[in-house]
Amino acid sequence: MTDEGHVFMARALRLAERGRYTTDPNPRVGCVLVRDGTVVGEGWHQRAGGPHAERVALAEAGGRARGAVAFVTLEPCAHHGRTPPCADALIAAGVARVVAAMVDPNPRVAGRGLKRLREAGIAVEGGLLEAQAAALNPGFIKRQREGLPFCRVKLAASLDGRTAMASGESRWITSEAARADVQRLRAGASAIVTGSGTLLADDPSLNVRLAPEALGLAPGEAVRQPLRVVVDSQLRTPPTAGLLDLPGVTLIACTVEEPARRAALEAAGAEVLVCPTRREGPRVDLHALFGELARREVNEVLIEAGPTLAGAALQAGLVDELILYLAPHLMGDAARGLFRLPGLERMADRVALEILDVRRIGPDLRLTARPSSRG
Repeated sequence: MTDEGHVFMARALRLAERGRYTTDPNPRVGCVLVRDGTVVGEGWHQRAGGPHAERVALAEAGGRARGAVAFVTLEPCAHHGRTPPCADALIAAGVARVVAAMVDPNPRVAGRGLKRLREAGIAVEGGLLEAQAAALNPGFIKRQREGLPFCRVKLAASLDGRTAMASGESRWITSEAARADVQRLRAGASAIVTGSGTLLADDPSLNVRLAPEALGLAPGEAVRQPLRVVVDSQLRTPPTAGLLDLPGVTLIACTVEEPARRAALEAAGAEVLVCPTRREGPRVDLHALFGELARREVNEVLIEAGPTLAGAALQAGLVDELILYLAPHLMGDAARGLFRLPGLERMADRVALEILDVRRIGPDLRLTARPSSRG
């Protein structure tokens, strides 16, 4: 592929990025149509149920699409979902060649779109900037391939690794700039997960509080609120919890049948899900819960919780990425730590991490890492 081809695919990737906060549960996809070295149409998938990137680009190109090359970040679909197949639209428009960054992991597509294009006499190429295209949709890809969402754990701590004082006081460890950065993490997530301990101690909102313009949306456009999930084995969540009064859906995952408490929570607007328990005790089986979230088309999970739930998810092998905000102060050895990780007694038991990114957010540091076993 020529350098010019890389330029056009990079442009398609930038377009796809514009759907980061709006396409869920669909993947983020961009498309650029090029004829005689000139862009004649481009587009990105904006919302589930709306036109796909290819159809937006074709509508802009009109008759100029005939004989053009389509650069698309994900294989064109070949099935009828909420919209007709994009492969058929490209064939009908008379494009000469399609360059797809990656094959769609959705089993309903999985190469069928490219096959249909070839059978129609259209030249097909794949793999251009594939890693960058995959990085746009880690949750969609993992859900299709493994039946689980991509999971990030967000934590805020002092430089000595403390998340709250011994009294439980934790507001605010990090700066306003770091908290605004967390809002963007929330906006890109499909679901935000916390534990009952955090809910009872902090009464968190777990919602996105950014203005539409801060997310690149039009003024007044609705900001999508992720599903809120409370892992609450014994159903201790009070019906007066603040997050139950907010727009969006709250799911409470428990392990007990408590008809009266369940009825009170459902009357307050919650959905209650009774989950299987873990072998080692009466706690929610996180694998089963995450599998259920995937069945509900949850692509990306953001865990904002205390050391028990964060440690349990890490030890269960469910965590794909850690995002740690470190504030420039010390809180002392009586304060609470980041993770509860029972059973780590020797140096050989350590949880190995790979640092992916380090950057400054206001006065704080943001570290992005992944467990080495997830690499």
